[in-house]
Parts: sequence; C-alpha cells; structure tokens
Amino acid sequence: MDNSQIQKKTLKVLCLNSLMPLKYKMLINGEFVDSETKETFNVINPGNSQTIAIVPKGTKEDVKKAIDSARKAFDSGVWSGATPGERAEKLLKLAYLIEKNIPTLARLESMNQGKTIKQAQDSDLPFAVDNLKFFAGAARMLEGKAAGEYMNTGTSILRREPLGVVGSIVPWNYPFMISIWKIAPALAAGNTVILKPASYTPITALELGKLAVKAGFPKGVLNVITGPGATVGEELVTSPKVDMVSLTGDTTTGKKLIQLSANTVKRLHLELGGKAPFIVFNDANMNAALEGAIVGGFVNGGQDCTAATRIYVHKDIYKTFVEKLTQKAKKIRIGNQLDRKTDLGPLVSESHRKRVEEYIKIGKQEGAKAALDLGRPKGKEFEKGSYLQPTILSDVKQDMRVCQEEIFGPVLAVLKFSTMDEAIEMANGVAYGLASSVWTKDVHKAFKVANNLKFGDVWVNDHLPLTSELPHHGYKQSGSGSDLSMYCFDEYTQVKHVYFDLTDKARKSWHYTVYGSK
Repeated sequence: MDNSQIQKKTLKVLCLNSLMPLKYKMLINGEFVDSETKETFNVINPGNSQTIAIVPKGTKEDVKKAIDSARKAFDSGVWSGATPGERAEKLLKLAYLIEKNIPTLARLESMNQGKTIKQAQDSDLPFAVDNLKFFAGAARMLEGKAAGEYMNTGTSILRREPLGVVGSIVPWNYPFMISIWKIAPALAAGNTVILKPASYTPITALELGKLAVKAGFPKGVLNVITGPGATVGEELVTSPKVDMVSLTGDTTTGKKLIQLSANTVKRLHLELGGKAPFIVFNDANMNAALEGAIVGGFVNGGQDCTAATRIYVHKDIYKTFVEKLTQKAKKIRIGNQLDRKTDLGPLVSESHRKRVEEYIKIGKQEGAKAALDLGRPKGKEFEKGSYLQPTILSDVKQDMRVCQEEIFGPVLAVLKFSTMDEAIEMANGVAYGLASSVWTKDVHKAFKVANNLKFGDVWVNDHLPLTSELPHHGYKQSGSGSDLSMYCFDEYTQVKHVYFDLTDKARKSWHYTVYGSK
C-alpha cells in the first residue's frame, strides 16, 4: 500500500472519530517524503488535547531540497513558461478538487485549529475555492501596459513577469484559507512556491499538497514543508535562491523577517497584526452595531487580525451599549467545535489561552472594569480543551495595553468618545492599521471618518466582509502589500521595460554627451 492509500485510509478512520492519528509526509518535488532525520511532531486537537496527526519535522536540508526543486521548476519554464490558460486550467482543477472535498477538509480544519465547523465549512473553505477560481481567471488577464513611443527614436513595451521562487508562510488562525490566499496569486502569475504552514495547524496544508498533485501540477511547482519557523521559515528568508517571502503573521515575526532578509534584499509581502477599531456613533442603528460587534469581535474566537477588538462608543449611548453588548455576549454558545450549534470553540492551544488570560488580568490591573468575565467554562467536556468564554472590558483607556496590543482572543475593550475628531484620533492611535469600521446613519460623517482612518479596510455599518475582487492590506505596522484582488499581482510579479530602437543608426543624436562632438 503506497503513501497516498495509507493517508486515504487513515483519513476515513479519523472521520469516523477513531483515536488513530493521521500520519503525513511532506511534499517535495512532487513526492511525499519524510524529513531527512525522520523526526516528527504531534498535532493536537485543542478541543480535547488528543493527538490527531503526526507530521515530519522539517530540517534545513529538507527546505533546501524544496527550494532547489522550486528553483528548477521555475528556471525550466515548465510553469513560468506555460500559457496563462494552462496555468488557469490547473488552478481550476485544484479548486474543483477542494470543492469536492470541503466536508472532509472543513472537519480537519475545525479539529486542528479549534474554529467552529460552521465557519470552516460554510465560510473559510468556500472563500478559498472562490479565491482560486478568481485567480485562475486573473491569470489570463495579467498584462503590462500597451506598447508605445515615448521617445521619437523607438518603441517601448512593458512586460509583467513572475518573480521566481516564493516562500509562503501561513499562520495558525486560518490555515487553509490563507494558504490559498498565498499560493493562488503566486502560482497564477507563474511563480513556484514553497508553502510553510504553522506548526500548530499543518494538516490541511498537507492535504492541499495532495490535491495539487492530483490536479496535475508539475513537480516542484508547489512544495509543502512542515517544521519549526526558526528552521523552515528562516531558511526560506535567508536563501538567495528564494526571490520572495510572503508572510501572514504577527508584527514581531514580520520585523524579524525584515532583518533576516537584509543580506539577500528579497521582496517581502507582510500581512501582520491588527487592532481594529469599531466606532459607534449615537445615531447608529444600535441593534445592527451590537450584532456587528459580537460577530466582528468574536469571529474565530477573536483569533483574527481584523477582529473588532476596540469598541469606541459615543458617550450618549455608552452605558446602554455596554449593557446590551454584555447580555448578547452571554448567549454565545461555547462547546465542541464539530457541533454546528457551537459559536465558540477552543482557542488554538493551551499556551495561547494562558496568554489571553494574562491580558485580561493586565486589563483589570490597569483599571478596566470587567463588564463580562466568565473565564474558563465548567464541565467535564471542557476539562481537556483550551476553552475560554467571552470577556468584555469596559471603561478602558486609550493608553492601556489591552487597547494598544493585540490580544488575539475573545476579549473586547470598550472605550468612550465625545466627538468625531476624538474618535478618529483614538482609532488611529495604535501601531496597527489593518481593518476598521464606523457605524452611523449620517453619510457625511461616514465619509469623513472613513477618509481619515489609517487602515487598509474601512467598513461602514458592517465589519469583516472581504471578497476576492477587492484588496486587503495594512497600513503602518500591519504590514505592506495586498492580499486578494488584481492589486496583489504587484507583489508577485515584476515589470520589465523593453526598448526597441527604430532608427537603425549607428550614432544616435545624444551620443555626443558621452563620446565625441555633436
């Protein structure tokens, strides 16, 4: 029985709720392989602390093999030299295979990351499929500017070309969806890719590698390497054979990548941390704003860079808003992430739960009031999981750490403001600039606030909507470069100017400025 048959069999057993863990291999040059040292690590279900998979612990040598594979595939032209239509065909085939396997992939995603099955199956996976389909079409629309004569002696054309080898580093909060966000535009543009999933959540990235092979991607075009960031990620960033690294992660990691990439001066695409403001004016539809704050704040357990973690409420409605928000948050259903009735599953790990709890403690020490602080849920079913119930901190001040720093958990900080200018100043008063929203019925107010918020995404009377056609990117320390949309091709391609002389003269009119006389 070969490796693919073994994986298929164990996958079926896992889906029948067996305790038998899946055993995976990495994808290098179209082959499923163990790490060079044969070392592995366990992947844990944060809902019950059980091992659900065993994956290879990649080494620097493994990464080098993957890089060489991707380099060879790119330089040979097997992918970069393929027509846009040929690349699109493979991407559409991959989208079809993902779509066909959404129930299984969603279950694995939910078990591994802790997100609810309804979010994984009804939101993350369908969005990933749509993203692949979008970039399959976009591959056939990728072009430079039309040729033209910008000097009277010749014609200039602009070519848009792939960069080469791309290292894609994916976070643990959206393992599958962001893997697609990374590889879809990179592959559509003609690059080859080494995909490095987070060590907490590698399962669906490895499944993605299997589907890519089934879709017929040439060897070396997509490689999937598992292992610690200090080993795998660092090798990708420092290797001169890698032309670009795209990271979605925290700002601290982004800063480290910038330092590590200095010697090779490679291109970096960084989608980093966020601390999204959610501004509610006294003329807003309160019911809509309350619903938006719950959904925007507790999405994915608050483990989302775009989550509405800073709730700014006008002083006239502040008390009422906090009371109603608290009552609404109490109705959030916490439990087994595979139950479709569950609204809030476990956090990704025990260590992360402790980190979030420490921030709640810090907020109280700084003077914030706990409008809601339910702590860890009681009951036998919660004993082995990293569950944490919603927390709402009121009377938060702008300079508190819970307002300034990314908590990345089910914790909302609620602040009071008096004027529009104050709301704008407070909203902009953090190091981040990824996502934001403003809630008001006044169109003039909405435009003024939106125009002055220093964030890549500004939603009016909603929070979170993203689509494949429109860009998603950060200002300030939330990073640089776009995900999604045609704009992200600027990250994964380079523009070449080609000039054709039309005079056929040996001596051009300007040569005298360098050599000889006019």
